Amino acid sequence: MKIKAQVAMVMNLDKCIGCHTCSITCKNVWTNREGAEYMYFNNVETKPGIGYPKDWENQEKWQGGWQVKDGELSLRTGSKLERILKLFYHPRQPELLDYYEPWTYDYETLIHSGRKNHQPVARPRSLITQKRMEIQWGPNWEDDLAGGESARQDYNLKHMGIDITLEFQDIFMKYLPRNCNHCLNPACVAACPSGAIYKRDEDGVVLVSQDVCRGWRHCIPACPYKKVYYNWKTNKAEKCTFCYPRLENGLPTVCTDTCVGRIRYLGIILYDADAVFSTAKTADEKNIYPNLLDVIKDPSSAEVQAAARAEGISEAVIKAAEISPVYKIIKGWKLALPLHPEYRTLPMVWYIPPLSPIIKATEDKVYLPDSESMRIPLEYLATIFSAGDVGVIKKTLQRLLDMRAVMRQKEIDAAPPKNLEFELGEYEKMYRLLGIAKYADRIKLPAGLQGKTHEQLRELQGSTGYACPGGCC
Repeated sequence: MKIKAQVAMVMNLDKCIGCHTCSITCKNVWTNREGAEYMYFNNVETKPGIGYPKDWENQEKWQGGWQVKDGELSLRTGSKLERILKLFYHPRQPELLDYYEPWTYDYETLIHSGRKNHQPVARPRSLITQKRMEIQWGPNWEDDLAGGESARQDYNLKHMGIDITLEFQDIFMKYLPRNCNHCLNPACVAACPSGAIYKRDEDGVVLVSQDVCRGWRHCIPACPYKKVYYNWKTNKAEKCTFCYPRLENGLPTVCTDTCVGRIRYLGIILYDADAVFSTAKTADEKNIYPNLLDVIKDPSSAEVQAAARAEGISEAVIKAAEISPVYKIIKGWKLALPLHPEYRTLPMVWYIPPLSPIIKATEDKVYLPDSESMRIPLEYLATIFSAGDVGVIKKTLQRLLDMRAVMRQKEIDAAPPKNLEFELGEYEKMYRLLGIAKYADRIKLPAGLQGKTHEQLRELQGSTGYACPGGCC
C-alpha cells in the first residue's frame, strides 16, 4: 500500500445558482491576457446542453480518455507509435470555433465618432484577428436554455435508450460547474510527448511546465473533459492549476473562495497509489466508481497513517485528511459521484447530484417523493455520474431525500422515517455540512508555508498596524 495525498473538491449541484462568479474570478486571476482570451479554466454549463467546448462529451468524436483493449489499458488517441505519427497533425484536435472566437466591441467608434444623424454602433471585433465578426457562439451561449434546440443535441440524451419529450411542464435543467479534475490517472500526462505535464507528488495537482512544453498539443484531445488549452500567443499548453500557490499557503482555490452558492468543499484525501492502475483497468465501467471508493483510504486508520508517514507525508496533511469534509461526503456518506467515470481517468472533482423538482404528474400527491419521481430522469444523471448505473444514482438521491425527511420530522415532531441507512445523528451532521456549513467547515487544508492556517491568518488581518513603505516610521 503506497499512500499519497490528494487535494480533492466536491460540488453540491443542489446549491449551484449558475451565477458564473467562479468563472469570472478564475478568468481574472489566470487567463486575462493575450493568447488566453478563449480559455475558461472554470466554466458553468447548463444541462442538458452541448457544453463548452461543443459536444465535449462525445468521445466517439474526440477519442479522449482511456480504454481497455485486449485486456490492457491504453489511450483512446492511439498507441505511442500512432501518436508519434500524429505529432505534427492531430485529426482529433479541437479548433477555436469549437470553443468560441473571443470578441470585444469597437468602443472607439462610440467615443470618437463625429456628429451624425444616427446613434453610432459598437460592432463586435475579434480579439484574435481584430477584424469585424458576427457573434455565433460563446462559453455560456446556452445559459438557462434547457428547453432550447441545443439542449436536444446533448450527447447524454442521445445515448439514454429512451425518448424524452421536452414539453414545457417536464423541462428539467441543472448547472454543471467544471474545472480540471486533477485525475489520479490523467490522460493528458500520459499523452504529452515532451513530458511537460506532470502530477505533483505532494498534493496531486496536475500542472504544465511552461519551460518544457513544446506545443505539440497532444494533451488537448487526450483530455476527455477538454480542460487543457492551447495558448496561441506563447505556443504552450495551459490548464487549471487548482490555484496551487494558494494551496501552498493554506488557502483554497479562487473558485471555492468566491463561490456565491457555497457549493464547493475542499480538502485532503489519502489514497493508495498502487491500486490506481488496476482500478482504471476495471473491465466493467460500472464498477469503476465502487473500485475508486476502495482506492480512497480511511485517514483515521492507524495503518493508513503509518503508511502515509512512511511516504513522507507530513503530520499537518494527515491531520487535515482526518477532518476532511470531502472524505465524509465522498466515502463516509457516499453522496458525491465522479464526472464520467467511464473515461477511466479517476477524477478528483466530485459532484453531489441535484434533487430536482417533482414531475408534474405527482406534485399534488406527495411532499417528499422518491428518487424516481424527480423531474431529471435517473438515466440522464447516471449517464453523467455513474457510467449508466441507475442504481447508484437512485441510492445517492435517496440518501439526500432521507436527510430532508429526517430534518422535516424534527420540525413537525413526527416519527422518523423507516429503513434509514444511517443513524439519525448522521443525518443531522449531513444537513449541517451540506446546508448550513460555515466557510471553515467546508474548507479543510493544511497550514501553509508560514505554518499558520487560513483562520489564523484571517485573525491577524488589520492587527499588524501601519508601516511606511520606506521604513521611516
